[in-house]
Amino acid sequence: MITRREFIDTLATGTAGLAIASTAKSYGQILGSNDRLNFAVIGLHSRAYAHLSALRANKASARIAYVCDVDTNTMKKFAAETEKEMGEAPKTDQDFRNILKDKEVDAITIATPDHWHAPMAIAGLQAGKHVYVEKPCSHNPAEGAMLVQAQKKYGKQVQMGTQQRSSPHTIEIVDRIHNGDIGQAYMAKAWYCNTRKSIGVGKEAPVPSQLNWDLWQGPAPRRAYTDNIQPYNWHWFKIYGTGETLNNGTHEIDVCRWALGVEFPQRISAQGGRYHFKDDWQFYDTLVTNFEYGDKMISWDCRCCNGMKVYDRDRGSVIIGTNGSVLVDRDGYEVYDLKGKKTGEKKAGSETSSNDLMGRDSMTDAHFANFIAGVKKGEKLNAPVSVGNVAVTTLQLANVAWDLKRVLTLDPSDGKVQHDPEAMKQWARSYEKGWEPHV
Repeated sequence: MITRREFIDTLATGTAGLAIASTAKSYGQILGSNDRLNFAVIGLHSRAYAHLSALRANKASARIAYVCDVDTNTMKKFAAETEKEMGEAPKTDQDFRNILKDKEVDAITIATPDHWHAPMAIAGLQAGKHVYVEKPCSHNPAEGAMLVQAQKKYGKQVQMGTQQRSSPHTIEIVDRIHNGDIGQAYMAKAWYCNTRKSIGVGKEAPVPSQLNWDLWQGPAPRRAYTDNIQPYNWHWFKIYGTGETLNNGTHEIDVCRWALGVEFPQRISAQGGRYHFKDDWQFYDTLVTNFEYGDKMISWDCRCCNGMKVYDRDRGSVIIGTNGSVLVDRDGYEVYDLKGKKTGEKKAGSETSSNDLMGRDSMTDAHFANFIAGVKKGEKLNAPVSVGNVAVTTLQLANVAWDLKRVLTLDPSDGKVQHDPEAMKQWARSYEKGWEPHV
């Protein structure tokens, strides 16, 4: 008798006919078998609710078998919402490692803090699971390269959560750009604006009884629990987060890179600081970055404590070419001629905001549908980790350029910094002993 795991893997390669004929009766008794994949959703604050919505939208092909979070209160709340939306109660577990041991789980989705993204994704691959991992796919360039290597080694699907890659209007306009609608595209400018508040100065405090602080920290070097880190402000601490550049810049820079058809840049510069507040926030709130690609360039502006819009938008990208320009965001696109006259537009039928921390939208639904089709039918992923990691590594190096206050010169073949040993020290990170990821 073949295992269910062997059945699903056979189905994914399109050769399941014999397996179905011999095992249909027994597998018909297994929830999630045949047409539905068993998912485990891990990390249940904010963005995980978009995962829930997307899996509900793809309910004919997927079910949620497990939900997992190191905070049991968060987990109980999410489990109740999952039962309400999916029509059946998921199993719960505070430790994702227990879930990876369950052979009935086909795929995991990761919406944890950034420092867990790559180590957890690699562990999932090693356990034979397909992986949907939120951006950024890693905390540092070395982890990103390790994750790409692991995907190739273990052969499972890994989709990064840059959901605009599955947006129909974005796919359409990028295709038009590639086909010369604005001539030769040579520059892209992206931005992100928000009105984030101060995180204050944290005080050491007892760990809440419902929180497994040791597992929350996982691969990160140990530090005392303070009252201004969890569940969201970890984004602004270097040992856990990656700043606004990776938190939101990943989306727009990925679109710019896609539209221009570029890989790693030759040079990166970044200037900015923490100007708006004086608190524990370790990154910038204001940043101007430039990425040079020979005959093309990309810039990204971050103003995450001042909501002054650009082109009347919180976030977006402008692609500039020899015959015109395109303004594209999550809500649609507009086409302009060389004099700035609008010549065409398309609306997606929805409006998004940079204040939305969940992102329940049709793009995410479509991105999950693409991932599920990749697992079940071998469909090409819209944001495979090998592609997503290029944008992520590029932006991680922008953080290095900002931190060191100098221009970085890269090897465009792999993104590694040239002739700068101090910068390359930040290519990787130090880990808590015993928690190091490996392939």
